[in-house]
Amino acid sequence: MIRLLDATALAAALALPAAPPAAAAGAEGFFPFPVEWPREAVQSPADLSVLLDAPAGKDGFVRVENGRFVLPGGKRLRIWGVNVTGRAAFPEPGEAAVTAAHLARLGINCVRFHYLDTPWALLDAKRDDTRALDADRLDRLDRFIAGLKRRGVYSNLNLNVGRRYKPGDGVREAELLGVGKGATYFDPRLIELQKEYARQLLSHVNPYTGVAYAAEPAVALVELVNENSLVESWFAGRLRGRVAQKPADVWSDVPASYAAQLTERFNAWLAAHRKPDEIARIRAEAGVSEGTPVPRLAPEQFGKASKERFQAEAAFYMDVERGYFEEMARFLREEIKVRAPIAGSSDHSHGKSGYPHAAGLATLDVVDGHVYWQHPSYIRDPDGKRTGFRIANTPMVEDPLHSTPVQLARTAVAGKPYTVSEFNHPFPSEYAAEGLPILAAYAAFQDWDGLFAYTFAHDDVLALKPYVKGHFDYATDPVKVAQLAAGALFFLRGDVRPAAARASRTYTREQVLESIRLPDAERPLFTPGMPRSLPLRHAIRVASFDGPATAPFAADPGETPIRSDTGELAWRTGEKRTAVVTVDAPCSQALVGFLAAGKARTRHLDGAGLAPDFCAVTLGSLDGKPIAESERLLLTIGARVANAGMAWDAKRATLETWGTAPVEIEPVTGPLRLLDLADASAVECQPLDGTGRPTGAPVPAAKDGGAWTLPLGKPPTTWGVVRVRR
Repeated sequence: MIRLLDATALAAALALPAAPPAAAAGAEGFFPFPVEWPREAVQSPADLSVLLDAPAGKDGFVRVENGRFVLPGGKRLRIWGVNVTGRAAFPEPGEAAVTAAHLARLGINCVRFHYLDTPWALLDAKRDDTRALDADRLDRLDRFIAGLKRRGVYSNLNLNVGRRYKPGDGVREAELLGVGKGATYFDPRLIELQKEYARQLLSHVNPYTGVAYAAEPAVALVELVNENSLVESWFAGRLRGRVAQKPADVWSDVPASYAAQLTERFNAWLAAHRKPDEIARIRAEAGVSEGTPVPRLAPEQFGKASKERFQAEAAFYMDVERGYFEEMARFLREEIKVRAPIAGSSDHSHGKSGYPHAAGLATLDVVDGHVYWQHPSYIRDPDGKRTGFRIANTPMVEDPLHSTPVQLARTAVAGKPYTVSEFNHPFPSEYAAEGLPILAAYAAFQDWDGLFAYTFAHDDVLALKPYVKGHFDYATDPVKVAQLAAGALFFLRGDVRPAAARASRTYTREQVLESIRLPDAERPLFTPGMPRSLPLRHAIRVASFDGPATAPFAADPGETPIRSDTGELAWRTGEKRTAVVTVDAPCSQALVGFLAAGKARTRHLDGAGLAPDFCAVTLGSLDGKPIAESERLLLTIGARVANAGMAWDAKRATLETWGTAPVEIEPVTGPLRLLDLADASAVECQPLDGTGRPTGAPVPAAKDGGAWTLPLGKPPTTWGVVRVRR
């Protein structure tokens, strides 16, 4: 994740459409529901650690076979993961095993270690350079990874993420460089330092396992750089060399000397890859004579540039990216002897085409994507300091063709595992309850290989205060915590079936290059003629980035609901505030969206009488049997989440007050009808507290013809275990 959390947020005058009226956080109807992570093991009837095969890597290394992660015996490995960011990677020595147990209980089988390369994480902050690891922090990381391994939880190690350079690093214009996105691909000194850091971390022997990370079978994945693309830096205007002060954000222009270095390299590339007459035409178009470097294009010049000039420069950036990936992968494999699959970076900028970047990513073992529904837009003062944020705060269920599954689906490549190493519906979105169940269901339908929620925490999990501290925290959000468990059933256990059909497409080299210049109207797929509903109906993959043009697509049937070809998923839209996504699989079901309208139900769920009108309900078998026959079921019920005292502005687009502990939930109340529970003689639900422990007495359901009606809301909760007696 490239934008760190805000601990506070200030008011801002915003000209965004108002969201539908809703009760203010802390007002009547909201209920304190803290998530607290105790320093001892928790016994929960919703324990999903049974889905994990402990210890992680017990039979050998994860490998890629036929485009899938597989274990040594050939069994497929799917990843249901979370990020832990910065300080969250270093629990107290006596608490690492407990934190690992908490994650395993939620069905988490992999942790992505993110932002380790910072002074507030793994780098030694006392030095005048960034070239040494902090011994105490490294020991804590070792204990944590060893504890995760024992619980059956794999690790994903990120290399270059947030490193900012110091005078002792020998980095040119270090103060102006910031994290150096873009420059990390081509500057020799920055690449040298990346290799040094990779060797320090991956060659290190964990004393609690006796194995170096390069040779650790419980390391499932190694990532080179995070949300970093030279191509994207170009079309985003961050390769101009105009930075004048120390960057406050990770997104910044490169310093002037790096821009000049890149121009020099571009001209050398032209001389090696283009004929003299082609270079002459490019020079003439640029207005420079022979002997003068050809200037690189700025984004505002793209529209008027000839194909010859534009495609030459785009191809140059793609070649530099590919060369970097090949060089780093060779270094990791041959010199450090890394055994885990390697990913380059992620397709993360869905406002523009990701195909030029994805073409380079696909040269490595794994292709990856990131997605956020309505990521906060930050407001800054003249010095670059964050003073607030704004969000659109609208429901994704009403916009299926730009939804997170559709955005991500463009990047999956045939023959490569596809992971999503960051996803979230960031707090304080009033529709966040829709995010995880919808994405988990469609990711299983698309038959992707891994999902990592961003982020479980930025700080030591067991020391967290019970409120949502920033936009991206999962660990203290009571709806998201419960849904992590439900998602493990949808995705990790594979309750939602893969698509019956797969649509494959290819791009010519010219299409890949010119996709950068396609208009915004083509987002997020940037493939003219390709129906945006296709990923909601069938699986899709890119077969080639250097092949023939894709044949014309069949017209969008324009149906509503949009149904998956398996019949298990349906996305219903229509009149405002009636949109619903349904998941109707034998072992897991869901209703997500505006349920009060009564427009949708599944074989086992009818939520027409529930309040508030927007909520998410999932039901999944805990004993592995179909719901119709199961005796234990996980029920999750989620609506809005807020901090105590949290206050929106008048347009519900930013917060005037962030709020404090305890976190509160808007309880889902009313009758939930459970249908077609064969031969049931009694049905009851044991409510759980925020941590997953039983709270209060079981709530009985009343038989109502062929259904069982379960009253929700007393006590307020976000999850429970339904027991069916037969």
